[in-house]
Amino acid sequence: MNNEEISQQLAALDRKLDLISDEMVALRRYRLELEELKEDLTRVAKDVFQTAIEEMEEVAPFVHSGDFAHLVRKLVRNTRNITALTTQVESAMDLAKDATPLGKELFNDFLGTLDELDRKGYFDFFRELVNVLDRVVTSYSVEDVRLLSDNVVAILETVKGLTQPEMLQSINNAMVVYRKLDFDSIEEISMWKAFREINRPEMRRALGFIMSFMRNLSEHPESGSTDETAVG
Repeated sequence: MNNEEISQQLAALDRKLDLISDEMVALRRYRLELEELKEDLTRVAKDVFQTAIEEMEEVAPFVHSGDFAHLVRKLVRNTRNITALTTQVESAMDLAKDATPLGKELFNDFLGTLDELDRKGYFDFFRELVNVLDRVVTSYSVEDVRLLSDNVVAILETVKGLTQPEMLQSINNAMVVYRKLDFDSIEEISMWKAFREINRPEMRRALGFIMSFMRNLSEHPESGSTDETAVG
């Protein structure tokens, strides 16, 4: 064996020794890390154990030695019920997961509806309506409301009569005539001229209407007297 071969073998041996040395360093580092982890876990375990002891001391007066055994037996007896409960919870979670997109869509539709109502002025209308109700409450007493409830039928009948087409037309005609009147330009007339005006056909028809209206009004029985007569 010549010197060159010996040199090659020595070089190969050095490389192997370097690899072994690197492995030893890695193993030493790993062992140190394990020792540090062991120390940390030991410290944490001691803290947890000490905390558990302190917590158990606080609940010790309320727990007896047989309670845990009773709890275990109860859990074992209700294994099927617990399994069924977990199955129902899983089903509920799946249902909630499936219903989430639908709920979001409904919520977005609801927000869109609220936005449309706001743009149309519904909220402003109801706000003013609340102000009106507040004014009514502050302006009228409970007795006024009670009297209103007692006469609500008569009020509705009056409103019903006023909203008839012919009645609305008559009221509208009267308002048109009233608006056309110029009170500043109305002249004073003498009794003789008044009698002459009465002889005109339209004035006689107007007087006939007034007389007929007053006569029918006086002959029409009042609702209150009619009710009293019926009761008597």
